[in-house]
Amino acid sequence: MELDKIKNVYFLGIGGIGMSALARYFNILGKKVSGYDKTPTVLTHELEQEGIDITFEDSVETLDKQADLVVLTPAIPKDSKQLAYYNSSDILVWKRAKVLGLIANSGFNISIAGSHGKTSTSTFTAHLLKVGNKDIAAFLGGISINYQSNFIEGRTYIVAEADEFDKSFLNLTPNIALITSVDTDHLDIYGNLDAIKASFSAFCKQIRPNGICIYNKQVDTKILNPEVKNLSYSLLDTTADFYTEHLSVNNGTYVFDVIHPNGKIENVICSYGGRHNIENALGAIAIALQVGVDIAKIRTAIASFTGVKRRFETHFKNKRFVYIDDYAHHPREIDAALAATRELYPNRKITAVFQPHLFSRTRDLCDEFAQSLSNVDELILLDIYPARELPIEGITSQIILDKVTIPNKKIISRENLLSYLGNEIENIDVVITIGAGNIDTTVHSITELLENNSKEINE
Repeated sequence: MELDKIKNVYFLGIGGIGMSALARYFNILGKKVSGYDKTPTVLTHELEQEGIDITFEDSVETLDKQADLVVLTPAIPKDSKQLAYYNSSDILVWKRAKVLGLIANSGFNISIAGSHGKTSTSTFTAHLLKVGNKDIAAFLGGISINYQSNFIEGRTYIVAEADEFDKSFLNLTPNIALITSVDTDHLDIYGNLDAIKASFSAFCKQIRPNGICIYNKQVDTKILNPEVKNLSYSLLDTTADFYTEHLSVNNGTYVFDVIHPNGKIENVICSYGGRHNIENALGAIAIALQVGVDIAKIRTAIASFTGVKRRFETHFKNKRFVYIDDYAHHPREIDAALAATRELYPNRKITAVFQPHLFSRTRDLCDEFAQSLSNVDELILLDIYPARELPIEGITSQIILDKVTIPNKKIISRENLLSYLGNEIENIDVVITIGAGNIDTTVHSITELLENNSKEINE
């Protein structure tokens, strides 16, 4: 299919973070864009404000029968009435990943893959190239705070998240690929780590001739494609092609030098929290250098990077309280978020609120979740967010709680979380909410609670 021939596009699951970026792309191109989602959200409201028609009723009467292309997210249930209609019609139905591949492969494709860190690294990369005066389009898995969107408009360079879920990233043929990590996840799809590695190996073989693969030094090099140029990066490993020196923290801001094959970038300043995000920034810097971004522009871009919503996002901070929200939903991501919190706020009480995401992930990684979550002073577990899954017998948040080793731990419903925090306000210090489900719906209320109680203390 040729992009120019598409006139009407309908999205099944338009409110998803990846789907909405594609919807914005087609809308800016002047296509007629519409779609369905289960419930209204801030994101669907923004899309409507941008002129996109959205229905929240899964019915044949509300869909677009004139669509040339229907874009489908895996989150849509198989018994969807609208999906059944389109499957029985002559209208083309493509998965989101295939459509992203169609777009990204039409330009200079920069694909960011990895079990963790894709969104932050993609957003860093997009910002570096944008500040470096490169003509870019970016399809991000989160909302960039700098641009207040998950989509950046452009044509020449296309930055895309390469998602390993359902082997989606095999639709991409990158000029430059970056791999942040290869870890155990999505076992409902892959079964074991060897299968995950095999999929990443297949992705590396998708890199175009004369292309480049930039990989985290911790990644198993057996997955790499020897027929392309492979460059490594690492926070502190001096055997990598790109690494940092003189990394220090000063009042919540990181300062470091970047060592690269052609020299050094001195005195890089980054206010985006966590050493894991400095490593993500380093990967993005490696990409920027490959496409000729000026070193002064690199320094400016990193210093001006304000982050990604729900990626170690600080919502409230004063002398009394700190509140951070993070999308982390895998043990390694939780480790990184909690390590960053400890580094930035040493000797303070940390209360973590975690909502497990998926019954299968909770079952498969229960021991690792418990180990990661034992590194806080107080743990509050919410019920499992099911997303696309049906319940699995015997799998609840209790199986994590039972294995957590700290004494101050409990399970609370999401509906009762705010009242609990309000009753315990005297014992609250640093709070971090963690999870990929609907825990984000509590962010505004928790922020407001801490703000109000700060006023009372000041008075």
